[in-house]
Amino acid sequence: MANTKTSQHILSTSANLLGFCLFILTSLHLSDINENNLIDEFTALVALMLTISSAFSFISIRTEKDTRAERLERIADYFFLFSLIGIFGIVTFLTIHYWHK
Repeated sequence: MANTKTSQHILSTSANLLGFCLFILTSLHLSDINENNLIDEFTALVALMLTISSAFSFISIRTEKDTRAERLERIADYFFLFSLIGIFGIVTFLTIHYWHK
């Protein structure tokens, strides 16, 4: 089995952050905030990227060939990085939005 450096960490962290995104989506729907449609869609996009990152990470762990595992791990890493940037944007937007209320 291929020895990957970060796939296990990406998989567990992506799954946890996916739960965070789903919590934000649920909270927005429960509070019936209609003005946050953009943040709702952005959070759904970040959740999709985290799901893709988790999938590539899992496949990387299960792959036998080292070169393929490294390539899949790199893809998972990029999706994870863009997801983190997206979560930073979501948290920043929510902080600014609720700071002014």
